Amino acid sequence: MSVYIENFKKFRPLLNELVSRDVKIKYRRSVLGVLWTLLNPLFMMIVLSVVFSNLFKFDIENFPLYLLSGQVIFNFFSDATNNSMGAIIMNGSLIKKVYVPKYLFVLSRVISSFINLMASFTALILVMLAMRVELHWTSLMAFIPLALLVAFSLGVGLILAAIVVQFRDIMHLYSVFITALMYMTPVIYPMSILPHWMKIVVYMNPITNYLVMFRNVMLNNRILSLWELALGVVEAVIALIIGLVVFYKKQDSFILNI
Repeated sequence: MSVYIENFKKFRPLLNELVSRDVKIKYRRSVLGVLWTLLNPLFMMIVLSVVFSNLFKFDIENFPLYLLSGQVIFNFFSDATNNSMGAIIMNGSLIKKVYVPKYLFVLSRVISSFINLMASFTALILVMLAMRVELHWTSLMAFIPLALLVAFSLGVGLILAAIVVQFRDIMHLYSVFITALMYMTPVIYPMSILPHWMKIVVYMNPITNYLVMFRNVMLNNRILSLWELALGVVEAVIALIIGLVVFYKKQDSFILNI
């Protein structure tokens, strides 16, 4: 373990450069730059709030906040995993030239997505203040579901990055999967409108648990239950372990398929 830690410390400056590069590329030639990370979820919240609050008449208090909090969680997972998927392929020229711990490319994509997550989280706080919604002390616990979500997303990202090197079709199939997953996550709709069997299906989606935890501490003034916390930890640890194992087993063949 000490060898891996020392190796990480050695290449930490490279990780910083990769994260900086990813952020700069995303907002290159953009007039507003990183500000779009704040504006994008706000604009989407306004549009979706107008459409769904009038079309479906959801009986949810502060529906814009309910919607925005869902976007904060799901958009991060979507962004982190989509970006991680091409991390190895996009850096193929560098991987062929010098030795670099290949997981750093995936980690840098997740960290850059985490920076966007913090901006979106800031947007949520600003909207809560603008709507004069009380910020409860439980909001301080928001870092727990967010940290677990980051670990879970990193695990999934490692799996995708390793598999996509050999099977490029997954990049196209994943866009369909992530769309289906969004509708299996209570981002827009309340769980109360679902039939019992559908609730079971939705709760089988790991993102649902992280979203429920996040909303409970941010909007509902509830502390995290031991069940929610234990389930979130188990999901994150399993995803991370599987991701590391799959990535480690396949990383030696990357250079043959890039």
